[in-house]
Amino acid sequence: MVGIVIVSHSYRIAEGVAELAREMGGPDVRLETAGGLDTPEHPIGTDAVLVMAAVERAWSGDGVLVLMDLGSAVLSAEMALDLMPTETRAGVLLCEAPLVEGAVAAAVTAKMGGTLEAVAAEARGGLAGKTAHLGAPVPGSAAPQGVAPEGVGGSAITLRLTIRNPHGLHARPAARFVQTASGFEAKIEVRNLTSGRGPADASSLNAVATLGAAVGHEIEVAAGGPQAAEAIAAIRALAARDFDEVAEAAIVTAPAGEAVEAGGALGAPAPAEGVVRGFAASPGIAIGAVRRCHVPPLEIDRDDADDPAAEDAALNAALAATVEAVRHQREAVAARVGETEAGIFDAHLLFLRDEALLAPARRAIHADGRSAARAWGDAIDRIAAAWDGLEDEYLRARADDLRSVGAQVLARLLGVEPPHARIDAAGVLVAADLTPADTAGLDPALVLGIAIAHGGPTSHAAVLARALGIPAVVGLGDAALVLQEGSTVAVDGRSGELYVDPSPADVARLGSEAAALAEARAIAREGAHGPAVTRDGVAVEVAANVGGPAEVPAAVEAGADGVGLFRTEFLFMGRDRMPDEDEQEAAYRAAAEALEGRPLLIRTLDAGADKPLPYLGQAHEENPFLGVRGVRLGLERPEILETQLRAILRVGADHPVRVMFPMVTTRDELRRAREVLDRARVVADAALEVGIMIEVPGAALTAGALAAECDFFSIGTNDLTQYTLAADRGNEHVASLTDALHPAVLALIRATVEGATAHGRWVGVCGELAGDAAATPLLIGLGVGELSMSAPAIAGVKQVVRATDAGEAAALAGRALACATAGEVRALLGQP
Repeated sequence: MVGIVIVSHSYRIAEGVAELAREMGGPDVRLETAGGLDTPEHPIGTDAVLVMAAVERAWSGDGVLVLMDLGSAVLSAEMALDLMPTETRAGVLLCEAPLVEGAVAAAVTAKMGGTLEAVAAEARGGLAGKTAHLGAPVPGSAAPQGVAPEGVGGSAITLRLTIRNPHGLHARPAARFVQTASGFEAKIEVRNLTSGRGPADASSLNAVATLGAAVGHEIEVAAGGPQAAEAIAAIRALAARDFDEVAEAAIVTAPAGEAVEAGGALGAPAPAEGVVRGFAASPGIAIGAVRRCHVPPLEIDRDDADDPAAEDAALNAALAATVEAVRHQREAVAARVGETEAGIFDAHLLFLRDEALLAPARRAIHADGRSAARAWGDAIDRIAAAWDGLEDEYLRARADDLRSVGAQVLARLLGVEPPHARIDAAGVLVAADLTPADTAGLDPALVLGIAIAHGGPTSHAAVLARALGIPAVVGLGDAALVLQEGSTVAVDGRSGELYVDPSPADVARLGSEAAALAEARAIAREGAHGPAVTRDGVAVEVAANVGGPAEVPAAVEAGADGVGLFRTEFLFMGRDRMPDEDEQEAAYRAAAEALEGRPLLIRTLDAGADKPLPYLGQAHEENPFLGVRGVRLGLERPEILETQLRAILRVGADHPVRVMFPMVTTRDELRRAREVLDRARVVADAALEVGIMIEVPGAALTAGALAAECDFFSIGTNDLTQYTLAADRGNEHVASLTDALHPAVLALIRATVEGATAHGRWVGVCGELAGDAAATPLLIGLGVGELSMSAPAIAGVKQVVRATDAGEAAALAGRALACATAGEVRALLGQP
């Protein structure tokens, strides 16, 4: 696979671009960064030595593509090239492509096995999708109209699809489309029937992006070749999953007065008198008094200044204070509603480092004698106006984010409190608009609902309102601004309607519907926290997979019986040194305390393969998935494993903790790992349950011997499937093979259970199959007694457990083991 190196003056920008590219291309893309200078603070700059080291890490026989931001980044890359051996230099290509768009396009093409030249060509065309979306011409050429493939032939199989994704076939869903289409021996082209664009080569991310397929557009996919039928079936299934894009509330939008919830019809009847229709932003119903938040405007008290140095220093201090405040806002949102929503504030941090803002502001201070407040305010207004001028509603909404973070800096320059939306009594918050920071700080106990005059359902404030569970309607227009304080309104976040002085009949109806919704949620929550026991009395522990202590409260709230997989890699990744024993203990203890007596199963460091740790200096491996990873790394570096086990033991001395070793293949590895555990007991002699992950077929087939030396097994079905079927689960070309319901995988699960049962041990599953409610009866029938999954799946799986008869499930498992293919098993389970 072609390697990719990102060179930027900024360490954070380089890492951010790499994160985005990996999200599009997949975690196994060979992608390295060289950002900033090599000191702990990573100051702005570029370093040829860092570039050369990154090329070495990304090196493969297929070559390395280097993408750079500007100026000295190019010079440093050229110097690094001069420092390399001749044979290496010949395989490195410095590319003039745009950094962000080029990295995304390059990652997708590299993942599909493209040559260095093909990866570079896709990177150079990275701006095509944005150009097509905004309708701007490419300098020196006509606007792109898609790249036609060689042709699919007269016997092509065709498929028509309507795009349902709220932002259309943009980068992430387009990448999934390209990856899926490229996994088959077929020639595939796609046309946008709505706009007339195309045909485009379905193996090119840039070509697909230039189709400009927006929500509601109809596209036609045509495939020819030996695997055309399979390709069309896979694309149909992908589209049914909305191209694997994480779904927000599905909302159809139109101008005010024409918006309806998805599933309704555009052009719905005009609302009744006393009802204002806007956009449905967050589902639910709220009835209460109008409460306004009065945020005083920020008045710049002086335009000019006599001391540019002092003004520049004031701007720097305000920026630093705002960065710290935004980080605290991010942490608060992550704790309340999760990392996904907290990511909104990452854009705010980027705004505060953006030279498009900082350079004009500083120029106005030093060249024009402007005050820091006036210079900063003008810079914000200018950039926000540019966002406002875009046609895309989603992009226009980002202007509000810019103004929000800009106001926080401006307030500090003026010496006043940054403006925030607050109300003093319970009711429906009515405002012209809300910033993400405002929304994140709302108290759901006071804010029963939200009614906003401006903005749309894609605004970050709307996203946070949904995450906080506050009913919200946005885009109501000026009608919301004339509502009297204290008057009664009702918000219907399902339909996007605001009832002004609702009639007694409307109050009764909406109140009844709100009560029904609350009752349904209460029943679901109550069921989720109860035990999961089959109809014939077999108890199944339903636990959560978490990636850090911050995720534990949500798991408990979702009804988890405990944590069945605590991934410890978060402590080791994204840093330049190992976490020490105290830092690890603090993280494990925080998770154990949040579980309030429920068991915590901690997996020791599972690094290597797709989770390398650069500071370990591991040797390059041609096939890291079959190399030094999991427990193998811990045994090769026993000081790392022993430090981690000491931290775990310290927590296990006063909390119910289990420890699990990953990637165990042989009894000798298990014995050596237990020896390290015994040495670690010098700090605390906790009575830990000790288990191993079953991810290797050899371990499953010798489960009896392994069970004699440990307390439990947890089956990682993701890795077990790829090792059993010799198919990389991250490789789109063999994705159809990596089905955990393949009879061979099921046979290994059965073998694991039989080996464990012979020694009185229990078996859990912590791979993705555990969270598949359709597979729950099958796993129970195979003898699995514990299932661990992402928190949102817990309630559904518990419900299926309670509806299952274990005896009938055993018979089902027997029939599944007799099948020949995963497709036959899925048919047996009633799945397509």
